[in-house]
Amino acid sequence: MNRSKPPERPAKVKEQQDNYSLIDERYEIIGGERYDFLSSPKYAHQKILTNFHLAFHSACCQEGEVLLAPMDVHFDEDNIMQPDVIYISRERLDIIRDGFIFGVPDLLVEILSDSTGRRDKIIKKKQYEHFGVKEYWLADPQYRTVDQFVLREGRYELAATLSESDTLVSATVPCLTIDLSVIFPADMRQ
Repeated sequence: MNRSKPPERPAKVKEQQDNYSLIDERYEIIGGERYDFLSSPKYAHQKILTNFHLAFHSACCQEGEVLLAPMDVHFDEDNIMQPDVIYISRERLDIIRDGFIFGVPDLLVEILSDSTGRRDKIIKKKQYEHFGVKEYWLADPQYRTVDQFVLREGRYELAATLSESDTLVSATVPCLTIDLSVIFPADMRQ
């Protein structure tokens, strides 16, 4: 009876782990510069993301497509970003090609976090404006507010800063009205 040991495969296991790390890597390219995501989102971020998805889906599922991060939006080769919520109207679904988004969505939402807040408020806002995203929302879990920016004559105007007791009515997506009390849950488990 041959009791030889099965061959050891530590090198192959390490190679698989290294390859997995490369696959799992998340980053954005903004203005040709790479920005790494330094950590995974916290519970509050993910809960707000989930609640936005549910609100968008229940209000507008027949009118367009709502997608969640991580999903690359290819504005051009120097600007590939991962907004938290992406809304594309039915008339513009042709920007989804080969399983990716190549073009400008109708509405984007970013949920602020310690690691990405500055980027979302300044750098990404400027790029979304430049590429012509019609509406951009910045949700702040800490202050439980949403800043609603609307593109007018090529520039973002702050249409409203809303709190959890307000109702957000999209200026560009007719089907979209959201009671913000369902977005910001009482228990944020921070």
